[in-house]
Amino acid sequence: MKITTLMENTPRADCYAAEHGLSLFIETKTKNILFDSGPSEAFADNAEKLGVDLGKTDIAILSHGHYDHSGGLLRFLQLNGKAPVYMQKDAFEAHFNNQMKDIGVDPALQKSDRIVFTDGQRKLAEGITLFTCNGEKLIRPIETNGMTVRRDGVLIPEDFRHEQYLLIEEDGRRYLFSGCSHKGIINITNWFRPDVLVGGFHFMGVSLDEAGKVFLTEAAETLCEFDTVYYTGHCTGVEQYEFMKQLMGDRLHYISSGSVVEV
Repeated sequence: MKITTLMENTPRADCYAAEHGLSLFIETKTKNILFDSGPSEAFADNAEKLGVDLGKTDIAILSHGHYDHSGGLLRFLQLNGKAPVYMQKDAFEAHFNNQMKDIGVDPALQKSDRIVFTDGQRKLAEGITLFTCNGEKLIRPIETNGMTVRRDGVLIPEDFRHEQYLLIEEDGRRYLFSGCSHKGIINITNWFRPDVLVGGFHFMGVSLDEAGKVFLTEAAETLCEFDTVYYTGHCTGVEQYEFMKQLMGDRLHYISSGSVVEV
């Protein structure tokens, strides 16, 4: 399986655009999959530089209803005339960060007849399945980080029910893709126990003071208890990644705009 990072906060080389967001192009034996589209059209410019033909995408997926993962979808729909875009049915709810900034999906996307709403478990093709995991048992509480959602006209703490995960099973191995892991990277790894997990850990807000180092150390040790190799970036935070890398070694790797990984 080949995984090309079309957008991430940091560039592998100066020729690639880097923005706060995530976009991955996944090539399995049978399908080409776009997983998120970053915050703007720039992911498509990176794709062209990397020789990725977005017109050959068979399936597009939005991991959750935030702008930094969905901002390039209108451009994608122009470049690709066939692929359905799968998003959880609550992705268009109004989502806000801890400063009450609107971080939701562009409502213009609702006009597209290519959007397919999902919930629960959805098989997309042989060995390719989406999961929302709403209601699954938590071994760590979900951290809202001050994020809220407007539901029925009322602002409430975010529950991230709009988040979904892509599981690909190929050649006897399990590959899991998670945009930001808002429901908790340890919870998600425990639910799926994949061989490979690609996605953000959402640790960028964890300070590197004594308490933060204790938190990251416990997270690293717990993640290493699973038989999983992790590829991360975006909302994990570069400094937080570098601290965890010292503890996790070859179990943890960073992906940047322009990086290509074969797993």
